[in-house]
Amino acid sequence: MLAALPTMAANEVVSAALQDSWGDFWLFRFFLNAAGYASIMVPGFLLIKSCVFGSEAKSAHPDDISLAARNETMESSTAQQILKLLFCAAGLQASYLTWGVLQERVMTRTYGATETDPGEKFKDSQFLVFMNRILAFTVAGLYCALTKQPRHGAPMYKYSFASLSNILSSWCQYEALKYISFPTQVLAKASKVIPVMLMGKLVSRKSYEYWEYLTAVLISVGVSMFLLSSAPTKHLSTVTTFSGVVLLAGYIVFDSFTSNWQDALFTYKMSPVQMMFGVNVFSCLFTMGSLLEQGALLESARFMARHSEFAAHAMLLSICSAFGQLFIFYTINQFGAAVFTIIMTLRQAFAILLSCLIYGHAITVVGGLGVAVVFMALFLRVYARSRMKKRSKKLPAGEVPVQKV
Repeated sequence: MLAALPTMAANEVVSAALQDSWGDFWLFRFFLNAAGYASIMVPGFLLIKSCVFGSEAKSAHPDDISLAARNETMESSTAQQILKLLFCAAGLQASYLTWGVLQERVMTRTYGATETDPGEKFKDSQFLVFMNRILAFTVAGLYCALTKQPRHGAPMYKYSFASLSNILSSWCQYEALKYISFPTQVLAKASKVIPVMLMGKLVSRKSYEYWEYLTAVLISVGVSMFLLSSAPTKHLSTVTTFSGVVLLAGYIVFDSFTSNWQDALFTYKMSPVQMMFGVNVFSCLFTMGSLLEQGALLESARFMARHSEFAAHAMLLSICSAFGQLFIFYTINQFGAAVFTIIMTLRQAFAILLSCLIYGHAITVVGGLGVAVVFMALFLRVYARSRMKKRSKKLPAGEVPVQKV
């Protein structure tokens, strides 16, 4: 990726379609959004920290909550297991493949185009983040209300850190599609293994095996091959530009912090849905406050009123995002992280293929080899991790295995 930066910077194009005014420049909007979040987070942090106290009691093991469900799963019949696996795989693929196609449609195509009118693009990524979070908050709240959950013990204010990094990573993800192609974004997500490992060392003081570093290097090589193979003659919407790379880097850094901070929060006794609810409470507050301060909430609502197709896309995007999270929790609970990772890795490959078929992205031979290297490294990572888990079960009593991301 670093080797590809000079070429991308040389191909950076700022067009009237993307940069109508200074207020449309992504860096200006980023600082404007950050200022809005700060105006809510700073006084809110002081208020919540002084008024809301959570129990500091931590669970003995973060997997205690799902242990009973796992034992029941192992006792069920093979046919039931296969049906559950197919249900999880179908739910994850349908949710996130639809989400990916809609995400690219909303951020890269116009609405209301006619023979005489070129139409207009939707520009406010923060509004899409807000819609996703408000529906996720509602779904998680209903789930917690209708099902039995463990007694909550985490201080509420601690969710705000994961919430802030989560909405910033989502904003960068949406915004990046204005400057890069969707296949590039998918591969960049796969390469976040490296910053996740770095954040793991900084936040959680984790250590890693040699194969984890090897697969991280292979992923980086594959992504670099794909980026370097990008042709400069592509249409602007599919060219990987310097701004797109910066936004992707922001997405990866913020997302890496989110996953590691949530992992640390799970040391308190809570379920994944409680985590989803707590994070989205703050996400709704931050994004709604920032949108109201900027006057963007009414402007986005007017855009929805003008274009019913956009309203349908935005709503379906939020539904896929919210229910996709529930499928993630259910799949990990029933089959573990290894099976879930395999399903999601296949989803990434299908997402690239689907995007190329629908939106006409071209991939060169070198780029195709780069994609193959990335997914080979991901499957190697899953295989090595499963072998390590089997070996750790045979360790003598008192010997602790190396932690993994």
